[in-house]
Parts: sequence; C-alpha cells; structure tokens
Amino acid sequence: MNYTPYLILAAVLFVALYFIFKKKKNVAIQISKVDQSLLANHVVFYQNLTSKRKQLFEQKVANFLGATIISGVGVEINQLDKLLVAASAVIPIFGFEDWQYKNLTNVLLYPDTFNTNFQFEGAERNIMGMVGTGYLNGQMVLSLSALHHGFSKSAGKENTGIHEFVHLLDKSDGATDGIPENLMSHEYTLPWVKMMHEEIEKIEDNKSDINPYAITNQAEFFAVVSEYFFEQPEILKDKHPDLYDVLSKVFGQNLVR
Repeated sequence: MNYTPYLILAAVLFVALYFIFKKKKNVAIQISKVDQSLLANHVVFYQNLTSKRKQLFEQKVANFLGATIISGVGVEINQLDKLLVAASAVIPIFGFEDWQYKNLTNVLLYPDTFNTNFQFEGAERNIMGMVGTGYLNGQMVLSLSALHHGFSKSAGKENTGIHEFVHLLDKSDGATDGIPENLMSHEYTLPWVKMMHEEIEKIEDNKSDINPYAITNQAEFFAVVSEYFFEQPEILKDKHPDLYDVLSKVFGQNLVR
C-alpha cells in the first residue's frame, strides 16, 4: 500500500492546525538588492513602476513576507518562490494605502498541481491553487509550477497567484461570491452583478476571449477577469472597456495611461 498520499495529507493538516493556533506575528523584513533584481527580472508589474512606486511595492512585499509564513510541501523553496508569492499578494492591493490579509496566516507551496485530497501525485490533479476553508481557514495552497508560469512571458492573461489572492480579497467581506463589498461602493453592486452575468452568457456563446473557467460561478469570474486586468490591461480595456472601468475602481489602479 502506498502511504505517501496519507503522509502528505497529515503534513498539511499538521501545518494548518499549527498556524491556526499560533498567534500571528509580524517580523521585520528587509528587501535586499538581490530581491530587487529578482523582482525586476520576473515581475512585469514591478518593472513598469516608477522608482518611487517600486520602493512602495518593495515595502509592501516586505510587510507581506514579515506577516506570512511560506512553506514548501514536497519541495524545497527559494527566495524567488517567496517573492513571487508576495508579488501575487501585493499586486491586487497595491492601490490601497494600508491593506493586510487578515484572513491569511501561511501559504503552502506544492511542487505541481494537486487534487481535492491535496495529493500532488497520481491522477485527477487539476487544482493549481486553493484558498482554505474549514480547518484550513487562513491557509492558501499554491502549485509552485503554476505560480512561476503566471509570471512567465507565455502566461498570457493568466496568473494563478493573483487569482487566489483576489479570492482572498473577495472573501474579506465574509463571502467568496464575486462581489467584493469591502472594495466596491454599494451603488455599483447590482450593475456589477448584471455585467458579470452578461459576460458569462457571451463566454458560454463563445463570443468572448475571457477564460471559460470564469463561467464556473461569480467568484471565479471575478478572479479570472482580475487576472486579465493585471496581466493584459491594455487588451482588456480595448475589448472590455466597461469591465476594465469597474475593475480599475475596485482595485484603485488605472493601469492604462
């Protein structure tokens, strides 16, 4: 009998429970010249910032790394891995003066995609990232390969790390429902829901370039179009100006000048 899947699940449960009952502490982190070079070489969002804005991005990355434990499960992780997780977290909240992911304590990095039992070996491994619920509340699990792919030139409109952190933002109001009430004025709520469902119908009719995964539910729609917004804002604004306009207000960022 192969006990590996059970050992992996046990490890995940142990780590999750440890961080659930461990008081969250912020640790002072300094961004080094090497870190700056890694960000400049791998994160296009950072590359496009002015020098002053890069300093702000670095500070937010440092704050995130100081408040969040990033661990590997079945894989050794390095500084670039941690920086890409932090960049995934910072990009969606970069337009907010002071935002902390209070609903997150640690991020677990798996070597590859995994299944619903958190196994990264065998069949039916199609999950690239997951925000924990229940006994895994406050945890995030990410595929390391998917994380890196999201910051590669071949990723297109997709970025798994950003996708999952957008779910966390969505969840911050108590419900992961695609309506980020903490970030959206009340008068925009109903027009946003209407816009989502109109675009979902277009995707279903094969009349949209948005990733079809967006039709799964409202939460996935919001996360998918947010990836699009941050990865290819010029194209989104050209093809979906109304979506771009709403998302620029939600995230407090106008990425196309």
